[in-house]
Amino acid sequence: MKAIVLVGGFGTRLRPLTLSTPKQMLPMGEATMLERVVRRLGEQGVTSAVLSLGYKPDVFLEAYPEGRCAGVTLEYAVEPEPLDTAGAIAFAADHVGVDETFVAVNGDVLSDIRLSDLFWLHEARQAAATIALTPVEDPSRFGVVPIDDQGRVEAFIEKPPPGEAPTNWINAGTYVLDPSVLDLITRGRRVSIEREVFPALVEAGTLFAVQCPGYFVDAGTPETYLQSTLDYHNGCRGTEVPVQETADIAPDATVEGSIVGATAVVGAGAQVSYSLVHAGATIGADAVVHGSIVGAGAVVESGCRLAGLTVIGSDTRVPPNTELDGGRLPAD
Repeated sequence: MKAIVLVGGFGTRLRPLTLSTPKQMLPMGEATMLERVVRRLGEQGVTSAVLSLGYKPDVFLEAYPEGRCAGVTLEYAVEPEPLDTAGAIAFAADHVGVDETFVAVNGDVLSDIRLSDLFWLHEARQAAATIALTPVEDPSRFGVVPIDDQGRVEAFIEKPPPGEAPTNWINAGTYVLDPSVLDLITRGRRVSIEREVFPALVEAGTLFAVQCPGYFVDAGTPETYLQSTLDYHNGCRGTEVPVQETADIAPDATVEGSIVGATAVVGAGAQVSYSLVHAGATIGADAVVHGSIVGAGAVVESGCRLAGLTVIGSDTRVPPNTELDGGRLPAD
């Protein structure tokens, strides 16, 4: 089985972390976001994944020079310009010659979605496309998808106004697609699969969906990136080691519910709680970091106070005694 993984976005919601690193290459504890996504695909029978690249493609190529990630063979399709979701899928499919039913996924979605459930309905209904749905409390930020009792999609409503959504089941960013869907995508321009392709399939009656309750996180914001990373260490998704062996933690420092990367330093009297401290970062003496993210190689000087999902970019220095609540350094 072949999958197309969409990883070409700029990751603007995760700036400044993504100023130097594509979001799918950000660390999530012991693995990158991309490795988490690809490993899950491999566990379900995907043997080859095409990375649809756009922003900083060399970072991916350098990370996987042998074309393997989490046991899955990688191929690369580098967009000449941003083509949006459907445009990126078609470009990648053309690049590698996709000619049979395939999977397409958003590269920043972590979930327990079972591809076998999608394939079963896809084949049973002879669908052109079958998508996974997940429930959310506030569907106004997503593509809302009401279905009938056969699983046929009745409408595809992208980001309805608050309180007007007909259901709380939303597009989960995982699709099984027949090659015929590619014929609906105009080449050479931006095409949204959510706003153009799926509505056309709804009209034709060939778009189906499977409701998939269970774990689902779009890890594309600081809040969801922090939480989904911690989930691999707090028992929700796993019990991986939160503090790397090569990290240097002062005897009187406190690290609670946090991840501290390789060669990072947490100084005397510092407090780190429910935060991510990436590899090579330094937390100075008596600094407090709570519910925040400190990028690789960043230096948080002594006496600083970071809270409220403050995000410090890679190799950024925070001057002594700085107090930030929900801040961003460097600022956009």
